[in-house]
Amino acid sequence: MQPFSEALTEVTRNIDPKYLKEGENVLVGFEGPFVSRRVTPRDLLSSFIGSMVCVEGIVTKCSLVRPKVVRSVHFCPSTGQFTTREYRDITSTMGLPTGSVYPTRDDNGNLLVTEYGLCKYKDHQTLSMQEVPENSAPGQLPRTVDVIVEDDLVDACKPGDRVAIVGIYKALPGKSKGSVNGVFRTVLIANNVSLLNKEANAPIYTAEDIQHIRAVAARDDAFELLGSSLAPSIYGHSWIKKAVILLMLGGMEKNLKNGTHLRGDINMMMVGDPSVAKSQLLRAIINIAPLAISTTGRGSSGVGLTAAVTSDQETGERRLEAGAMVLADRGVVCIDEFDKMNDQDRVAIHEVMEQQTVTIAKAGIHASLNARCSVVAAANPIYGTYDRSITPTKNIGLPDSLLSRFDLLFIVLDQMDPDIDRQISEHVLRMHRYRSAIDGGDGSLRYGREEDNETVTTVYVKYNRMLHGKKAGHKRETLTIKFLKKYIHYAKHRIQPELTDEASDQIATAYAELRNASSNAMSGGGTLPITARTLETIIRLSTAHAKLKLSKKVRKIDVEAALKVLNFAIYHKELTEMEDREQERERELERKKKADHAASNNNRSGHGGTAATGGATSDAMEVDDPPAAQPAPAITPERMEAFRSVFGQHMLANHLDLISIADIEEVVNVGAAMQYTRQEIVSLLEKLQEDNRLMIVDEMVHMM
Repeated sequence: MQPFSEALTEVTRNIDPKYLKEGENVLVGFEGPFVSRRVTPRDLLSSFIGSMVCVEGIVTKCSLVRPKVVRSVHFCPSTGQFTTREYRDITSTMGLPTGSVYPTRDDNGNLLVTEYGLCKYKDHQTLSMQEVPENSAPGQLPRTVDVIVEDDLVDACKPGDRVAIVGIYKALPGKSKGSVNGVFRTVLIANNVSLLNKEANAPIYTAEDIQHIRAVAARDDAFELLGSSLAPSIYGHSWIKKAVILLMLGGMEKNLKNGTHLRGDINMMMVGDPSVAKSQLLRAIINIAPLAISTTGRGSSGVGLTAAVTSDQETGERRLEAGAMVLADRGVVCIDEFDKMNDQDRVAIHEVMEQQTVTIAKAGIHASLNARCSVVAAANPIYGTYDRSITPTKNIGLPDSLLSRFDLLFIVLDQMDPDIDRQISEHVLRMHRYRSAIDGGDGSLRYGREEDNETVTTVYVKYNRMLHGKKAGHKRETLTIKFLKKYIHYAKHRIQPELTDEASDQIATAYAELRNASSNAMSGGGTLPITARTLETIIRLSTAHAKLKLSKKVRKIDVEAALKVLNFAIYHKELTEMEDREQERERELERKKKADHAASNNNRSGHGGTAATGGATSDAMEVDDPPAAQPAPAITPERMEAFRSVFGQHMLANHLDLISIADIEEVVNVGAAMQYTRQEIVSLLEKLQEDNRLMIVDEMVHMM
């Protein structure tokens, strides 16, 4: 490499002497495919020592840049002579290493003075490089390698960057033990540093792939199809899966000219009973997202998530180490057991979730690192299981300042329902009975990259009776994992939707209604506080849905889809559905009791000539029974919400505490697209009475 550099310098000088200053050299850097020598820190073994390799990884630590002396100049006052001396350490590529001691006297014993201004120095920095988290082997510590960068390569990268460094792999003897036990420290002496974009592991699209992607996006049920293809091994949770798809696509990040940063990443949290597949959903995200890092609440400290200041073992100086959220820049961070974190550690996440930077000011180091990542958290409620007698916010037990930073918060409940339990058990049993033909029947994905040699990715999963059930009549289509990854990657990076005027108007209206509903005491406590951040949430979700449809503009349908997801999250619809089912079941029991009671009365009075009376009794029972036992008409959550909103606004606007049911009927039916019947209104008021919102006495409604 030294002769190569010298020859190149000579050629440059011959072309034109102006190109180089006196004593300046041209340095040679290499790049290329490196085929068998393109390795990760884990593959750097002894066979590579002394040869040039290209190592790929992620930079975790950077030291400060220090000057290193190359040539010193000394002046002797008594003789008036200048002497120079060159220094080479063990890492230099040319010549033998020299001692590092400055000469103080010349050969005749005269005193020498160092002329610092005439000495020549070069920049020197050390880095630590670790293998990329998504490809590291499970159950083993990620390997690191120290890199020495000099001259123009210093500060070419910062913690959290993915890089490919070309360099010479060298063994250095230890300070004292190297010669004793034969163990050497190895370093990589960098020759060229190239930043790998996060797209380094981007999928390769064929023309057919792009056709398939467009065909799927053109389908009316594209959103449902993508949602059901995510983690098909988990039964149900369709809304949460749809939200995860939107989260992976993300909104549009904006950096305004005045320095404001508007985040485009969507943050999501799931709170719920144990064993409702929260952690499994996180695993599914890690498998599909191009860059995902997973941690748990107890297993990570605040600095482990953001950034730490540590001391260098070699020089003792301070340096920055990037934490999980900085390493996951432009990716997803999955935090399981979020409720088990210490409060101090949880506060460290506040800044990342809104400003998307990590600012450190300790030990004289003031630094700001990018951490533009989505946060997906899973937590159990404060009492272990969800207590339905208290409000969602009390169940969650996290401060509002943190909750408002989550765009979506889902309450996931373990529903006690025989039908649902049967479906779940059938689903789980099918999974366990399934044997794959290829992998010896253990059905497991092998770790590491599954680089398939197929050029075209299959779009749909092949129907398998054992895995997908017997009912082939209404079999659901699901996309293959590989195609889903390509679809999400394509939609996320190639499509940049803009907001249209109609979408903006609709978002503004929807936000105003949400604010109104939350301030209104009539509407039950939502899971999230409705703040200005909710407005940004609607914009981000709508933009993500437009990306999913591969649309360049955010339209009205995108806003509607986003609002459906948001409403499901805020008004914990699962909870209300579950309560409705329970009430239905209680009514069923009540009906059965009455029917049994009537039958026993019949039997008692049906002896001899009193058959007529028995008949009359049963007739009377039949006539009297329906009003009491008739099931309440099925009312959709949307109609219920509309009723609550109109009724609440009327009561607030007119400062009323008392109103008759007839008046309510007039109020809610003014301008309603579908008129409310008297029976519907009564059943809605009864529901509000069960929630202790009001009291019904003799056709009059008293507000509470």
